[in-house]
Amino acid sequence: MTDEAGESGRPEGAEAEEPLPGVPETDADTDRERTVPRAEGVRTHRPASEHGTIPGDQIGPADESRAYGASDRGGTEAVADGGTTPANVDADGSLGDVEFTEPAAGESQDVEDGDPTERVGVPEGADLDTPGYGIRAEMNDIETPDDKTWFMELDEAVIEEDRCIQCGTCVAACPSDSIGIGDDDLPELVKMCTGCSLCWDFCPRGGLRYERQWKITGGEDNVKGAGDPVTEFSARVEDDWREGAQDGGVVTAVLSHLLDAGEIDGALVATESDDEPWKAESFLATTHEELVANAGSFYNQTMALGNLDLAQWEDKLPDKDPEDLSLALVGTPCEIEGIRALQDFEWEYGSQNAMVRAVEYTVALMCTKNFNYHRLIGEQLAEKRDIRPADIGKLDVLDGEMRVYDRDGEQVLAEDIEHFHDAALKGCDECADFTGYCADLTVGSVGSSDEYSSVIVRTETGLEAWELTEPDLDYHDLEDRSAVGGLQSWDKKKAFESLDRPFDPDAPRFIDYEDHAANYGTELNPHEADH
Repeated sequence: MTDEAGESGRPEGAEAEEPLPGVPETDADTDRERTVPRAEGVRTHRPASEHGTIPGDQIGPADESRAYGASDRGGTEAVADGGTTPANVDADGSLGDVEFTEPAAGESQDVEDGDPTERVGVPEGADLDTPGYGIRAEMNDIETPDDKTWFMELDEAVIEEDRCIQCGTCVAACPSDSIGIGDDDLPELVKMCTGCSLCWDFCPRGGLRYERQWKITGGEDNVKGAGDPVTEFSARVEDDWREGAQDGGVVTAVLSHLLDAGEIDGALVATESDDEPWKAESFLATTHEELVANAGSFYNQTMALGNLDLAQWEDKLPDKDPEDLSLALVGTPCEIEGIRALQDFEWEYGSQNAMVRAVEYTVALMCTKNFNYHRLIGEQLAEKRDIRPADIGKLDVLDGEMRVYDRDGEQVLAEDIEHFHDAALKGCDECADFTGYCADLTVGSVGSSDEYSSVIVRTETGLEAWELTEPDLDYHDLEDRSAVGGLQSWDKKKAFESLDRPFDPDAPRFIDYEDHAANYGTELNPHEADH
């Protein structure tokens, strides 16, 4: 390095200083900055003796006359004193023999002298219990934004309160695939929640004001009677396969014609579990034969919208761009409310997104309530009424009765539906949507005679599906509109008594968590509480 004092960095004529001890001389003719080369084999950040890399007998001054403190010998430089000799390294730097204690084999812990869960040797004042969620507040001062709603809040307000209707909308809405379906057929968190609020917003018993969704079909009369349909029929299929279907077999017929016409690539319907008789599970039917094999009704939910993961059905669908897929969805009114709401917003819904967007035809099944499978089939029918699940040939809820038929078609039970109240999903009491206001087609048995289905066409899309199917149906005008309207009014009255929030089809579509909590007495910010 050079400066105004000269090339050497000192004033001209000044005597050269003695070289610093341990610092090598550098070439005075070079323009490079002076550097101190690293000594070979020496660690500068930590004494080598601490690493156990230098044999103990080789640590220390090579020339005792230069050792620090040896002034009587004329020494002036400071050198390492050698530190402590490593315990398990010999003079040559080799690791010595290491002894291991073999663990006991085939022996249990001796717990005769104490509780096996007792923690021993715990430092005084230490708390080894796992802290609750409240620890977040102690760890930092970051406050949760007011507009964030977490899955734990949905869990607290809906699932833990036994108000979940098992529609699966929260699973479909989650953009991070953080919500799954548990062994109890209820939504559960399977990985970290991001607080995006979508599971809350789209839950028909949480943040989704489901009656606001009814305006999708365009009718101003959607809060009275059967709504504002395009047209209504009583219809049945005349083909032999109808014997296994529910009532007139119209749902199966409509879906079959949509498949044959190439309008859809598949239909998400319910099928019977291979392991548990009369338990419904989601199934993607892609042929007429599959539709016929799965005709009929079940009286438990399938978490249908939670089963719209494209990967789950990829082997059954044609090899085409997911954006070009077209599907039909058969479900209860609450499931149709959920899919309609999801489709109204251009958000990404994780693994469910492609099939959510692919649903182009919706068929709602008339529904006053649904049931918990284990409480209905296991407790109410098997345990209390000695009707084994394997012996049931058909289940039906008609004229206010639970009706059960054996495999020969003989009726073995006809009992007031109110006797099965304990098996019903509590959240169904809050529903005022008996006739599926959001669907393209609504199908059920109320309003038609035996072996006929009541069909309500609600949209132009529904009318197209009906017109495809109509040539193969025996049909006429809906036989008893008053029966449909009467049951719809009864259902709405029951909902008004059960709802703890105002019922208002003209209010905003989404309900803030704080507003819901104020109406239902739900704890605010449960994710910050220690439970």
